[in-house]
Amino acid sequence: MFMGEYNHTIDAKGRVIVPSKFRETLGDEFVVTKGLDGCLFVYDNNEWTAFEEKLKSLPITNKEARQFVRFFLAGAASVEVDKQGRILLPSSLREFAALLKDVVLIGVGSRIEIWSRERWEGAASFEDMDAVAEHMADLGLSI
Repeated sequence: MFMGEYNHTIDAKGRVIVPSKFRETLGDEFVVTKGLDGCLFVYDNNEWTAFEEKLKSLPITNKEARQFVRFFLAGAASVEVDKQGRILLPSSLREFAALLKDVVLIGVGSRIEIWSRERWEGAASFEDMDAVAEHMADLGLSI
């Protein structure tokens, strides 16, 4: 399970350090793809395979299902960790998530999210958490 928040920078070549706590679970090769809310999603190979299977099960006759599959698979890239613990993020993914210099990597259970610091600061407004918690109860999650 991934958890925690780590601040890093992207170098001029588009490389970012993956925190060692994350690398322990991810291994030396894993998948990065477009994520929701303007960030990138990072999956270890087992989680990615499980996600791919779910995507394959969506009906090809449903337009929204086709769009959903395209969104995640067309931008997906297999990345490898170098000796310094960095990965090279493809330019298309950096552009999608507006990753220029300062980034935040956060662990959110089965995946990691990579955010531009600016977007993360806007998205990480947890002022309405009482209301959100009430809606989570409707989804079967109680604290």
